[in-house]
Amino acid sequence: MREARTTINAVNDQRHSGEYRTVRNCVTGMRKKVSRLGGSGMRTVMFSSLLFLGLAEPAAAFDGQPAPNVSIGPQDLSPTEALREGARQYYSGNKVEALNSLQYAAENGQPMAAWKLGEMYSKGDGVQEDDLRAFEYYSQIVREHGDDSPSAPDAPFVSSALVALGTYYLNGIDGTVPKNEARARQIFTHAASYFGDAEAQYELGQMYQDNNSRMAVRWYNLAALKGHVGAQARLGETLYNIGSSEKKKARGLMWLTVAREQAVGSEADWIHTMHEQYFAVSPEHVRERARSLADGWIEQNRPDMLTAQKLKTQ
Repeated sequence: MREARTTINAVNDQRHSGEYRTVRNCVTGMRKKVSRLGGSGMRTVMFSSLLFLGLAEPAAAFDGQPAPNVSIGPQDLSPTEALREGARQYYSGNKVEALNSLQYAAENGQPMAAWKLGEMYSKGDGVQEDDLRAFEYYSQIVREHGDDSPSAPDAPFVSSALVALGTYYLNGIDGTVPKNEARARQIFTHAASYFGDAEAQYELGQMYQDNNSRMAVRWYNLAALKGHVGAQARLGETLYNIGSSEKKKARGLMWLTVAREQAVGSEADWIHTMHEQYFAVSPEHVRERARSLADGWIEQNRPDMLTAQKLKTQ
């Protein structure tokens, strides 16, 4: 606890420095620019970009817990330099070399490096897929940084690790990590409430949907306002189903329409199908009201979509 307090105090002191403010401002601007990519896309962009912002060295060493793997890291580099070198190697296609650099950085208190290693092992990206090792890296991040400031540069990676860890507890890992829904809910709640993570808010909405519609709407709404397309669709579905008036059903159809307009990739199919299902059973005036509300939301929150539509018609 004394080491933890020392670390927190050092970070608080560092926040008053010009260097920290520069990093924080860069991170804030980057979050705004890439938030519509979703949590995973945002963190991927930040991983490839933050390395060149001149991040400060870690304020203090981590608490002595062993990292999931012993590396042959570049001992002559600082942890921050090793992180940057690992990113350079990764995006150059040298993932084996990147693994060593990232392991060294992760062992020496760089949560961004530990997050990238967790992603690599969870997806089998340049390494053999190993969910348990990914689980251990995410656990390391949460253990060491779970109570860091939500405005800290590494906060998006900490919240992502919380979501990944919660997902592992929700589903379990065969033979190693048993399912634990209560633990998953606790972890998602911390990521959703403390870090404001949209993916965690969406996961909580999913967990509450069958038994507590009011709580589901609360969490879906928070994620939907951040642009989480899946949450927008589920919010629309839930509002429509519990709506006691056509006005409330129009609000639900509005969110389904907003989600449909933005859905891409694998989620597009189920969102389009869901929208068509509710659109088909809605009276014409409910459809018109929903369309008007959706247009207003998109105009205010996604003006880039309107610009793209105009360019297509020119």
